[in-house]
Amino acid sequence: MFMGTYHNSIDSKNRMIVPAKFREKLGYKVVLTLGIDNCIYIYTMAAWLEFVEKLKKLPLSDVKARNFARNFMGNAEECEVDKQGRITLPSILREKVGIEKELTTIGCMDKIEIWSRAQYESLEEEFGMSNSEIAEGMVEYGI
Repeated sequence: MFMGTYHNSIDSKNRMIVPAKFREKLGYKVVLTLGIDNCIYIYTMAAWLEFVEKLKKLPLSDVKARNFARNFMGNAEECEVDKQGRITLPSILREKVGIEKELTTIGCMDKIEIWSRAQYESLEEEFGMSNSEIAEGMVEYGI
């Protein structure tokens, strides 16, 4: 399980250093794809294969299901974590989510989210939850 928030950046070759606490769990091959909230998702190979199995079960007759699967699969790219713990962020994904240099990297259960730091901070200001909203969510979602 991935958890925690880290601030990092990309170098001139568009590589980011994966936070040390995430590296062992990731392994050397990962899949990057476009996330839902304007971020990049990083999946371990095992988590990605589980996700793909779920996508395979979607009904081909449903246009929404096809578009959903197409979004994830069409934007997916297998990447290797190098010996220094870096991965190269594909330019097409960086452009789609507005990543230039500064990142916020978040462990989010079975995946890692990579955000433009400025965009994430803006999102946090707009949608950050108060303690009472968190408590209400816990009741609403049965946690």
